[in-house]
Amino acid sequence: MTKVLGIGNALVDILTMVSDESILSELKLPKGSMQLVDGETCKMIQESTSHLPKSKASGGSAANTIHGLASLGIETAFIGHVGTDETGIFFRNDMEQANIRPVLFSSETPTGIASGMITRDGERTFATYLGAAIQLSADHLSKELFDGYDYLYVEGYLVQNEQLLTQAMKLAKESGLKIVLDLASYNIVESNRALLNSILDNYVDIVFANEEEARAFARCEPLEALEVLGRICPTAVVKIGARGSYIKQDGLTVKVDAIEANAQDTTGAGDLFAAGFLYGVIRGFGAEEAGQAGSILAGNVVEVVGPKMDQQRWDEIRRRVASL
Repeated sequence: MTKVLGIGNALVDILTMVSDESILSELKLPKGSMQLVDGETCKMIQESTSHLPKSKASGGSAANTIHGLASLGIETAFIGHVGTDETGIFFRNDMEQANIRPVLFSSETPTGIASGMITRDGERTFATYLGAAIQLSADHLSKELFDGYDYLYVEGYLVQNEQLLTQAMKLAKESGLKIVLDLASYNIVESNRALLNSILDNYVDIVFANEEEARAFARCEPLEALEVLGRICPTAVVKIGARGSYIKQDGLTVKVDAIEANAQDTTGAGDLFAAGFLYGVIRGFGAEEAGQAGSILAGNVVEVVGPKMDQQRWDEIRRRVASL
């Protein structure tokens, strides 16, 4: 059975529904971005939005994708770093309840929190306090952690720790794993283009980017950016929101439409698209069918607040994916 190992920032998402976008300006958060903040700022944001509706879920980009794969029946594990606090316990328990093997290192530093503001158009803006998550280091990794897995799924946010990122990919390649990378956020891509280019060229088999991230990396429009990414990696995917996705695999390019959805919150849409697409790859789907699987997951998760879906919705997703 194919097994997928994820690695990324172990965070708990605290998502807030925002009716007035001016609060983003007041908090100095560019709409649609992911900004890193310190613990005091994180606390201030929670206090400033305490009167607004909130939800809480284990998160982090790679963890969301691993959750999606586990919900589709793939055997998974996740490497991360949490605190010994109540938030860290919540994260671990959520992993275990989803049948994900948690490989979690810990310290007395508070567990990371991603404060997400969801505006009326469904767009999400994150202020992320990495906390204990950033303490995951290359020293925590050993070849034994990668043994028995077939894929390593990596979130692009790890470029903030170049040594950790390159060590994870090096050990994965030495253990025969295929490497999947999501480019994270456009501002992260803009600040780390040279490193990402080297990583893609030397290690990555499948790369995901949304149109803003693709534009930031290749400095051209999505379809042209797909060609750039497709020349570097065997499989490249550029997601273009409600218009679907472009996929280039083995030199062939396909366009896959999004499914109709009543979008409430885009949190997790890209992460769940990646889960569906990778599931399709594992099951031997062609590029178009794998993209359709990704669209089914993404189209469903935008209809709920946060990156998690209930069992009834997952039952329907599994039925639709199986019909492909």
